[in-house]
Amino acid sequence: MKIGSVRLKNKTILAPLAGISNLPFRLMAKSYGCALVCSEMISAAGLVRHVDKTLRMLDSAPQEKPLSVQIFGADPAIMAEAARVVESRGADIVDLNFGCAVKKIIKTGSGVALMREPQQAEKVITAVRKAVKIPLTIKMRSGWDNSGRQARELARIAQGCGADAVTLHPRSAVQRFGGCPDWSLIGAVKKAISLPVIGNGDITTGDSALQMIERTGCDAVMIGRAAIGNPFIFSEVIARLKGELPPQADLELRRQTMRQYLGASVQYIGEAHACYMMRSRLGWFVKSLPHNSRFRESIKRVTSRAEAEVLIDAYFEFLEKNADYLRLTEDPSRKSLPEITTASERSG
Repeated sequence: MKIGSVRLKNKTILAPLAGISNLPFRLMAKSYGCALVCSEMISAAGLVRHVDKTLRMLDSAPQEKPLSVQIFGADPAIMAEAARVVESRGADIVDLNFGCAVKKIIKTGSGVALMREPQQAEKVITAVRKAVKIPLTIKMRSGWDNSGRQARELARIAQGCGADAVTLHPRSAVQRFGGCPDWSLIGAVKKAISLPVIGNGDITTGDSALQMIERTGCDAVMIGRAAIGNPFIFSEVIARLKGELPPQADLELRRQTMRQYLGASVQYIGEAHACYMMRSRLGWFVKSLPHNSRFRESIKRVTSRAEAEVLIDAYFEFLEKNADYLRLTEDPSRKSLPEITTASERSG
């Protein structure tokens, strides 16, 4: 698949995840085969004003290429200038947010609010297209209702303005992330335009990715929430699309991934800040595992990388040693499992 001049190795794309898809998270997704990673949505106004915290969100690394950077705003001139900043910082694609349904974004006329203002949306896309040479994409919802009329209209506008691809999350603004996405709208948009169409919404397994492509004819799939704590989903989807059995994320792979994500985060944002974030984020990776509540409770107060690594290792050592017990059907007559302890606690 190609998006403008950018050729993708496969059909998997990481969605922009607010507060989550920073550089360490994107590198993790990339390591499991994700063809295109996207930054979290970035304020165009913040980029134009050269706000340090906002500019830091453009940090990148060669290993994550190609990179798409998503910006949001409603002023054509500001969006165009922000796109120039994005291009100058080495992004391969600039993506425009027409789908965010958060109230504070909508109040500024940005995000999904622009789907109610097609003329303003057209001005934004036109201004950005004139400002940069790199490929331009848009990400949108079905609109303010479930009909998909606004999505089809905006897709045609984007094509007419010179955009290179369109991503559709077929939920309405009112739905946000509730209810079921209407995948048929992705197929309707695909038929309405000649651009590549990327499908997004409730892709949680390799099978669901295959089903979306077969049902809608979309050119690629974008995965968001399902990748949180489960970056292995990208390799699963890739295998399934090739007709192969997906690889299994065994305990050792999960442990190593958690340690690598922790280490990359410490290197990127510093130990204190990273450990504060890891108090909740490391818990993402163990949700499907037995007795994960013990681990999640144990990491709530971590203050150092070393401490977090000890707790990670202790939890997975606990699972491995009790593997036979955990495979058995629960029996109330059996003794409870031992508490999770670290090596230092046992030797002490």
